[in-house]
Amino acid sequence: MTSFSYPDSPQQDCTDNYHGTLVSDPYRWLEEADSEATKAWIEAQNRLTFSYLETIPERESIKQRLTQLWNYEKYSVPFKKGDRYFYFKNDGLQNQSVLYTLKSFEDEPTVLLDPNTLSEDGTVALSGLEVSKNGEYLAYSLSRSGSDWKEWQVLEIETQKKLSDRIQWVKFLGVSWMRDGSGFFYSRYDEPNEATQFQDSNYFHKLYYHALGTQQSEDILIYERPDQKEWGFEGKVSEDGRYLIIEVVTGTARKNLVFYKDLEEPNAPVVELIREFESSYSFIGNQGTVFWFSSDRDAPCGRVIAIDIANPAPEHWQEIIPEAAETLQGIHLLNHSFVANYLKDAHSAIKIFTLTGEFVREIELPGIGSALGFYGKREDTETFYAFTSFTTPETIYRYDFMTGKSTIFRQAQVDFNPEDYETQQVFYTSKDGTRVPMFIAHKKGLKLDGNNPTILYGYGGYHISLTPSFSVSNTVWMERGGVYAMPNLRGGGEYGEDWHQAGMKDKKQNVFDDFIAAAEWLIEKGYTRSEKLAIRGGSNGGLLVGACMTQRPELFGAALPAVGVMDMLRFHKFTIGWAWVGECGSPDDAEEFKALYAYSPLHNLKAGTAYPATLITTGERDDRVVPAHSFKFAAALQQAQAGEQPVLIRIETKAGHGAGKPTAKTIEEIADQWAFLTRVLNCDL
Repeated sequence: MTSFSYPDSPQQDCTDNYHGTLVSDPYRWLEEADSEATKAWIEAQNRLTFSYLETIPERESIKQRLTQLWNYEKYSVPFKKGDRYFYFKNDGLQNQSVLYTLKSFEDEPTVLLDPNTLSEDGTVALSGLEVSKNGEYLAYSLSRSGSDWKEWQVLEIETQKKLSDRIQWVKFLGVSWMRDGSGFFYSRYDEPNEATQFQDSNYFHKLYYHALGTQQSEDILIYERPDQKEWGFEGKVSEDGRYLIIEVVTGTARKNLVFYKDLEEPNAPVVELIREFESSYSFIGNQGTVFWFSSDRDAPCGRVIAIDIANPAPEHWQEIIPEAAETLQGIHLLNHSFVANYLKDAHSAIKIFTLTGEFVREIELPGIGSALGFYGKREDTETFYAFTSFTTPETIYRYDFMTGKSTIFRQAQVDFNPEDYETQQVFYTSKDGTRVPMFIAHKKGLKLDGNNPTILYGYGGYHISLTPSFSVSNTVWMERGGVYAMPNLRGGGEYGEDWHQAGMKDKKQNVFDDFIAAAEWLIEKGYTRSEKLAIRGGSNGGLLVGACMTQRPELFGAALPAVGVMDMLRFHKFTIGWAWVGECGSPDDAEEFKALYAYSPLHNLKAGTAYPATLITTGERDDRVVPAHSFKFAAALQQAQAGEQPVLIRIETKAGHGAGKPTAKTIEEIADQWAFLTRVLNCDL
């Protein structure tokens, strides 16, 4: 095994006192992303990483196969506004998908917006869009180099004329048009310091109204709370145009307030409907003064309730669709009925109910997988949805409410044979006896002899559910003999809010225990062995990988933590990191500090330990999980590593947290990761 001479990472004398516990932070200087020292460190680390990757013979063939397999037409689920349909299409290898429009599917589609023309390298991405209800205007947002900052612009659809409107300093949320298309509501932060806009914390969200044809400086402030710096606001105009629904959140917690404003009454006040952060409430639609919400109040798996704003006391609320055994993931109002998307053991089930809650039918899906889409308006008699699984590329269906039938609208043509692969769902037991599901996909005829290179992928947080979906990168891994395993860890939303809360704050260790138990199960059953097992995850999943490789370094042959939250004592000090306190806890709280310190990857590295081969990936312009997390972890891990396995970091320039990454950059990164695994797991992939 090659011995490594790692770039110099000077340790500085930096110590913090957390509730009487002294914690050293010798690589604090790497938090200064634009300092000359950090820039030199990034350059040196990338030079080492790419010099290593360039010695792997399989790297180029993996990249070629990824490129070949990636090169197929990809369509998004169509949606309709006014008399027009809209959808995205990627010819195969375009860096960004192109937005098309047409009035009938017999017509020739027109390119409405092509983000590939906005930059030579594809790093300007279309990050959001909203078509006015009459189909006359398109509001769209652009992000640059993967940043969460968005700039909104407006296009007149018929003439494709770009209007003068510009909305800046928006993050995460979209816009909502007035029914007549005269303007839209949006939320923004104050203009940041230009030099530190990618690191500074974001507070004091404000909700505005923008009238078309005016300057942003003229926009009308609808709502703000100077006394609540962490509150965030999203305004949504009801389909009938009568009400502005304001959902109020604090951080990423799944508890929100709901306010509303009557748009037909001049100078109408903002009315507080849900005043306590005690449950989640998501507005579905309304019938006059009756508002429908999906909520987990007294229903951890979700239900649909009706609140009459003319008589809003909780004792007058009505239950429309009761909580089911399955988890309610989302709900749409179509054909004067509710279309409910449920998760049953982490795969989709779609059910239709009347507006009074009577069950009508279940939409028959092609198999065990994930269904998404079902966009439209209350009176629509058709809708479109996409279905995908580990071995089924995304297929788009048109659903006819009159006949109850689904027909294929677009089917991907991918250069592989799905009949060569199989997927199974197993259930294993975690450390505390909890039953956890896991999907396993691989080529048919797999020998359970412990010699199969295996990727174990996880997330486990923020109520996010991992469901089956087709992936070119995973297919390339599997067609070369690899196994792909994906457990549904606690902290996710697969089994409702109780499952989520079982992996939050002081219970976060349950997530790591679930992941470790999945690895042990795969080894016990003969799928793989430690030397052939890699763990992979991004963002919160990067934290997962970091925690597990520090807790059980001998269990894994390789680790691929991407854009991970590695410093659990300082995460809340950058950009939107403070918003994760509701999920993770705060190091400023003495008890929560103990739990965070116990698993924080950066703080649990031990010198003299043989850690698995590690390839850390991050984006230089990641302003969600700032790259300092990965920088500091890489420096500390290189210092601590006593084994012969490499510890490398791949830092993408002009890239952020991952959203909007150009196809070319994505293929290159995956090729490097798979090549790395080919070398360190000693396998022929």
